[in-house]
Amino acid sequence: MILEINPHNPKPHQISRIVESLKDGKVIAYPTDTTYGIGCSIFCKKSIERIYLMKQRDRRKPFSVICSSLSEISQYARVSNSAFKIIKRYLPGAYTFIFEATREVPDLLLTRQKTVGIRMPDNKICCDIVSALGNPIITTSANISGEEPEGDPRNIADTFGKQIDYVIDGGILATDVSSVVSLIGDKPEVLRLGLGDVSWCA
Repeated sequence: MILEINPHNPKPHQISRIVESLKDGKVIAYPTDTTYGIGCSIFCKKSIERIYLMKQRDRRKPFSVICSSLSEISQYARVSNSAFKIIKRYLPGAYTFIFEATREVPDLLLTRQKTVGIRMPDNKICCDIVSALGNPIITTSANISGEEPEGDPRNIADTFGKQIDYVIDGGILATDVSSVVSLIGDKPEVLRLGLGDVSWCA
C-alpha cells in the first residue's frame, strides 16, 4: 500500500498508522535524506529475515539502524566523548557512523566485530516514525542487492509488491548513499564516500 505523507509536515495520524504497523511486525519503505530505505523494528526478527529474503542480501552483511536522537544512539552504541562531539555536529545528516554496539542491539544486526552502523537522517518523516515508535528501525536501500538504489516510491511498490506492507511516498528522491565513517578508533576512518561531506576526517 502506498501512503502519501507530506515530507515537511507529516500528519500525526499518518505517523501513528505506520508506527502501529511496525509494532505489528510490518515492513515499510520510507524516505531518508539520501534515498528510499526499507525497514522494520529492530526487535522483529521475522521481519528482518523477511527483508534479507526480499532484497536477496548476503546474511553476513548486517543492516544499519536509524535512531531518532543522540541519546538514543548512546543507548545502542558505545560513544566516546570525541565521537559524541562529532555526531552532535554532523547529525542529523547523510552519514552512517560505525560504533561498537551495546548489548541492546540484536545479534542479527551485529558484525563479527560486534559493531553496528547508526544513522540519523535529516528527514522528518523517518525521524518522526522512529521517535514515535520508541526504538530504532533497520535501514537498507530500497532495492534488490547489487542493483541501483531507487528514489521513486512507485517503482519500489512495483518491484516488491506485497512483500512491503507500506510504501511511504515522500516525493521523488535522488539515489545517493550515505557516507560511512567509523568512529571506533582514535581517528575517524572513512569507509565509504557518499552524500555526507567527509573533508573533516582528513
